[in-house]
Amino acid sequence: MTKTHIIYALVAAATWQVAADDAQSARAGNFRPPPGWVRTAHVHDPSVFKDLDGKFRIFGTHLASAASDNLISWRQTDSLRSAVSPETAEKIRAWNKDGSARNWFDYLWAPDVVYNRKMRKYCVYLSANGDDWKSNIVLLTADRAEGPYEYAGSVVYGGFSPADWKETDVPAVLGAKTLPERYVTFGVGNKKWGLAFPNCIDPCVFYDEAGKLWMSYGSWSGGIFMLALDERTGMRDARAKYPANAHSDPYFGKKIAGGSYASGEGSYIFRFGGWYWLFISYGKLEAKGGYNVRVFRSKNPDGPYLDKAGNTPFYDKYEMNFNGPKGVRLFGAYKWPGNRSGMVAQGHNSAIVNDDGRAYIVFHTRTDEGHEGHYLRTHQLFLNRDGWLLAAPYRTRGERLDRKGLPRKALAGSWDIILHRLEVDYAHGGGARAERIELKPDRTIGGARTGRWDVETGTPYITVTIDGVDVFRGVALTMAIDGTNDKTAAFTAIGDRTQLTLWGSRLP
Repeated sequence: MTKTHIIYALVAAATWQVAADDAQSARAGNFRPPPGWVRTAHVHDPSVFKDLDGKFRIFGTHLASAASDNLISWRQTDSLRSAVSPETAEKIRAWNKDGSARNWFDYLWAPDVVYNRKMRKYCVYLSANGDDWKSNIVLLTADRAEGPYEYAGSVVYGGFSPADWKETDVPAVLGAKTLPERYVTFGVGNKKWGLAFPNCIDPCVFYDEAGKLWMSYGSWSGGIFMLALDERTGMRDARAKYPANAHSDPYFGKKIAGGSYASGEGSYIFRFGGWYWLFISYGKLEAKGGYNVRVFRSKNPDGPYLDKAGNTPFYDKYEMNFNGPKGVRLFGAYKWPGNRSGMVAQGHNSAIVNDDGRAYIVFHTRTDEGHEGHYLRTHQLFLNRDGWLLAAPYRTRGERLDRKGLPRKALAGSWDIILHRLEVDYAHGGGARAERIELKPDRTIGGARTGRWDVETGTPYITVTIDGVDVFRGVALTMAIDGTNDKTAAFTAIGDRTQLTLWGSRLP
């Protein structure tokens, strides 16, 4: 995040999806949801987790929160904000101050939540953002997800200088009596912090397959870093040592992505299908800022991470990467025919694998209606035959992937497809629009595109070859069209060569 991100706190968050939810009318028995209506909530930078009581919860920026029984409909709550006492708030703010913060929670961004099995506590890792890179990630703990939360300490500090570095844990971590020169040469005094070091916000904390606890963090500036954590305390693992080089720092840990002020924030890592998946949001989060989610994968929790084309997520020199080729872009700005709004600036996501093995991405989105209002969306995630992550074309309504697949006769017919190209003029309202094609019974494609299509018998896997573009491999399933109760065949796929995402929806 950057200082410009405060914009979303200065505008109304109401959107038409939530405006329909008149709680008073509902209690009076006057509320009649339209077909396909789904209750949503307003939580920026959402971190999703499943409570021990079985409920799904989301914590987000400004300590906003929401809850759900099914990942489909969400209700706004005040559980996190009310769980932080004034005394705890003062302890959080001891290190940094944000001159633009109007409320006590305005400078508190993008928390992540994990239930620490060793501590038997809920651990909230909270971004405390300040001026001039003076930021830190604070650990709060509680016995219940809804708190109250107590201050446990700061996991990592940013923006320190020779004048104040001894107020942090830097001397203890480095075993140093004087501040090493690297933090002076590339320091806040020389206004070069972001060339080498991270803005210490946007944490993601997760267990790896072996039960080890990790935290990725960072935003724009020097990139995304990774620290090993001590499960006994929830703080950094003092036993882990990191060399000093272009992709590692003795204090900040191992660099896994970004750098050189290239955009990239909101890292999130989860394990699914035998891979660790690294999500990063590129672009600026405003409606016309080009925000979009990129994905990389690795067999190891701390990398190296690569996209389908073999690109690393590193930027060793500045690039304007909003529309760049690095990272599989799950989706960009788009609008389906018949929808009132187009979706734009989707990002800063989290992800979850439910008890039944199904995976979901949860993110905030804006619309193309000319304001900065935002709301939550949840889409199911799948793996194609090659093991690459795909996002469903519509928000989840409890759909299941039929392991035996859909028969060819159910797929033949007229379709709308959306090709998520990289070249999007976000500043002027650009985005992907649907094209009408025909999947013919002879497995050729007609209409706006030509090519061939096929399904692998007895499986959900589909292949769509668009002549002159690419071969797209994905899955086909039955989904409810957004805003309706109408169900139809749909697919999501990724290009072999271009690693572009292709969505399809059969006309019902």
